Amino acid sequence: MIEPRWFSQPYPPEGASAAEGIRNQLGRPELDLLTILVRESAQNSWDARSTTSATPVDYRIDVSTVGPAHIGTWRDLLLSGAPASSDEFPLRDTLRHGPIRLLSVSDRGTRGLGGPTRANDAVGVDRDFVSFIRNIGEPRDTALGGGTYGFGKGIFYLLSKPGTILVHTRCRTPQGELETRLIGCTLWKSHVADQNGTSRRFTGRHWWGDASGDVIEPLTGVQADTMARRLGLRPFAAVETGTTVVVIDPSLDELEPSEAANYLAETIAWHLWPKMISVEGGNPAMRFSVTCDGVDHPVPDPRETAPLDMFVSAYEALNGPDGRGLECLRPKRHLGRFGAVKRIRPPLEPSRAGRMLNIETLVHHVCLMRPAELVVTYRPGPKPPSENHAYAGVFRADESMDEVYAKAEPPTHDAWNPQSLERPESTFVHTTFRRIDEALDQLLSLGGVARSGARSVALGAASTLFSGLVGGSWGIGGATAYAKPGSTATRSGAREAARTRNGVTASTGGDLYGAVSSGDDGSAHSTWNASSEGDDVADTTATDVSGRRRRPRVQYVGDPYYDDRGDLTVLVQEFRLPAPIAQRVHVDLAVALPGAGGRETDPPIGAQMPKLVGWEDGDGRLHTSATCVIDGGESVWRAVVQPAPDTMTEIGIRVEAVSTS
Repeated sequence: MIEPRWFSQPYPPEGASAAEGIRNQLGRPELDLLTILVRESAQNSWDARSTTSATPVDYRIDVSTVGPAHIGTWRDLLLSGAPASSDEFPLRDTLRHGPIRLLSVSDRGTRGLGGPTRANDAVGVDRDFVSFIRNIGEPRDTALGGGTYGFGKGIFYLLSKPGTILVHTRCRTPQGELETRLIGCTLWKSHVADQNGTSRRFTGRHWWGDASGDVIEPLTGVQADTMARRLGLRPFAAVETGTTVVVIDPSLDELEPSEAANYLAETIAWHLWPKMISVEGGNPAMRFSVTCDGVDHPVPDPRETAPLDMFVSAYEALNGPDGRGLECLRPKRHLGRFGAVKRIRPPLEPSRAGRMLNIETLVHHVCLMRPAELVVTYRPGPKPPSENHAYAGVFRADESMDEVYAKAEPPTHDAWNPQSLERPESTFVHTTFRRIDEALDQLLSLGGVARSGARSVALGAASTLFSGLVGGSWGIGGATAYAKPGSTATRSGAREAARTRNGVTASTGGDLYGAVSSGDDGSAHSTWNASSEGDDVADTTATDVSGRRRRPRVQYVGDPYYDDRGDLTVLVQEFRLPAPIAQRVHVDLAVALPGAGGRETDPPIGAQMPKLVGWEDGDGRLHTSATCVIDGGESVWRAVVQPAPDTMTEIGIRVEAVSTS
């Protein structure tokens, strides 16, 4: 049985790269280390996918602690032959003090790290092992792959506090036989140390494995399987190939392990959603899972998670008849395809992963990707006029342009920088951004044509004309505006407006958001009178059980808000009926014309009318009738409305007493 030990690389006479230089090749990325880990490792897994199997690549992250049954083995085996100084080799302190925390990134359904184990023997195309373990900065050898020069593997070392990883892989030999390999690697800092009584400089690169020959080699075959079992590493199934990279003592950005697992799961969804969705009923390209100490932390489904569901819809639009090609005219070149969707959406709940991408409460971004369909970045576009508007786009580069966009990326693959290219390649990237902006301008141009007798106003942009309005809808509703009751008009103005309205609206007293204000208490009215309490009240009256005449009225509770109801986004207005009598409520919906405060009960040409979805009681039961009889009191009800597309919509709630005789 071979006992593995550490080997520290001395500087050879011809020189070598110092560990510090290799660690710095990722530069100073804007993304945090956990996010870069997800992006780079998943990209490696995708590029290493098996071309002989249709099974999805299985990608997994496990956050764990070395258990009592294995911790002694870790301390004995992983200190053998190590440098004596903790400054030069901090793994010493990691293993000696406290629990040993691990973060393991695994893939299965990939080809593993095959090929020669020595760099000078790697002359063919199969050189995955030396590219990952030995060499730095090799050009990619995967057509339309996600990586470029292999710098991304440095993230594993940066994430490890002692700069140490274990690599456990299974591949096929040139003879077609399965071979397991296990090796340890440390990337720390160059130093001077004593060797056989002589001071010598070392690069700061260290390997752990079979040191019996002139070059450190990985443990292989039965030796590797046995050692992996002694260390408690996840074994390979009978005919399984793939790779597990174990990051020792990972930096979790001050998160608790379970919090880090949740963040990793969310980060996977944000950055790898194109690999999670099935296309045309087939399997997704990759499967993802995250665990912490054996407990599963589910990766969000992008089709069911806002706002990723919008990017999924934009991706489907890109691949469908609504997708459009983007072209560069001089020099002439097809750049790729673009798709986008726009919708009404409640403001997002900010998340850590979203904030990392500068996406918080408002989505107005285009996801950029190369043909490998791995997210490069989310490029912000013009902000919509309201926080309740949202749009998402996807641009996928054409295969013929992949090299251009790849060269525009930094080592972390999270941007396209045209300034790093020469012409005409820089022109292609600049033109891509310009064509995307042009497509977004068209997407955001929501024009409306009013019917005869009404003012011709771009109704979709109406919310930009009213500072006190809540924005409206795109997709299922275009620009629906609602003003807070009691916020914009005087009572005398409201009375005048009520007098100028025709029958159905003014006679029954529906308060019209954006048109007529109510009393100070938010009541909705028809004609306007002053009561002794100073409230405006409706003329309609009823008698309660005490014999007092009580006037039915609507009291609004807060402002209207947007809510998701399955696939439908609706507007909700909460209200109560203070008078303790039976009352029938109606909804009064109309298309509003900005400018003179006009309104139309007939929609503009080509537009729809808003629709009442129903009346929701305090227990969440939805009554879908056009009217609803409610016993007045302190209970809060909700009017649920589907806005009209591409219009500004008025809504009012009308109330009348119900005879009990």
